[in-house]
Amino acid sequence: MSDLSVRDLVVKYGDFLAVDNVSFTVEAGAFVSLLGPSGCGKTTTLRCIAGLETATTGHISIGTDRVVCPGHETPPERRGVNMVFQSYAVWPHMSVFDNVAYGLRTRNTPSAEIATRVTEVLRLVGLDGYGARYGTELSGGQQQRVAVARAVITEPRLLLFDEPLSNLDAGLRERMRFELLALQRRLGRTSVYVTHDQAEAMVMSDRIILMHQGRIVQEGSPRSLYERPANRFAAAFIGNANLLEATVTASHGDGRHTVTLPGGLTLEGHVATPGWVPSGAVLVCIRPENVEPAPDGIPATVTRVSYLGPVQTVELQAGAVTLRADLPSRHVVATGTALNIRIDASAVVLVPET
Repeated sequence: MSDLSVRDLVVKYGDFLAVDNVSFTVEAGAFVSLLGPSGCGKTTTLRCIAGLETATTGHISIGTDRVVCPGHETPPERRGVNMVFQSYAVWPHMSVFDNVAYGLRTRNTPSAEIATRVTEVLRLVGLDGYGARYGTELSGGQQQRVAVARAVITEPRLLLFDEPLSNLDAGLRERMRFELLALQRRLGRTSVYVTHDQAEAMVMSDRIILMHQGRIVQEGSPRSLYERPANRFAAAFIGNANLLEATVTASHGDGRHTVTLPGGLTLEGHVATPGWVPSGAVLVCIRPENVEPAPDGIPATVTRVSYLGPVQTVELQAGAVTLRADLPSRHVVATGTALNIRIDASAVVLVPET
């Protein structure tokens, strides 16, 4: 059953089209990310769901309730939606307890019930014993937990997250990804998460909706977006990729195609986009982890090495083609080293330009 339905959503500011005919659904209990670069329309879409932005046209339903349709916008406070913002908005003049209890108090919840529910939610987000502290006494990660606690305590139908981890340092941001996801799983709340960080979306999401210039470019599981990009933008934005211009020189009738790269290098690859029949000029997408040393492979020369701990990113020159490879750091290589490399045909994906 769909817990959220967005259909034909359009948002215009004068002549500028911020959201261009966006449609998607989110199943009950799922964690879905809207991913894309700044200005792609993801936050505007989220704010339309929350009721903080007015749709030009389109339909939005939460559960069985139509909250946006032509001529009608349900007020934000009647949508059963709570949002965690990038800034957290933890009130510094209130204790943690009062910050979290605020939503219940506006609903005239009895004091005894407030005390019980706040204590339970603080325990849930790992802030047991922090109720008497003030916002200025909390770290960034603790403030983020307060914001989440405040969002979930009123038991909304839908949780919305607008880049809530972007203000944290790298190490804390990585830990909080897993904490947020674990909390969402325990609560079972349908969640929509906006981010420009593709690693964050890959780690946390059941499904990713990739946006660019106000439109949905591709949607699916993190694995499907990574392994089967729909076009150049999807291939470049999700993970690292070697994107090479090539020409189709033979088709084998089983989804496999032979392509020729600059300098005459030939590879076999496959099509990941349903219904697309490549011919002539195409793009070849090869992920760096699929470029491997092999005794009888393609001759190449190492032109640069970047050590990253468990892996090293190696730039290789194979004839007229430059490739990036991610190799285990235990295989020590240096600039100028000659290598033979192998690229499995199953890892070579042919991608449309648009």
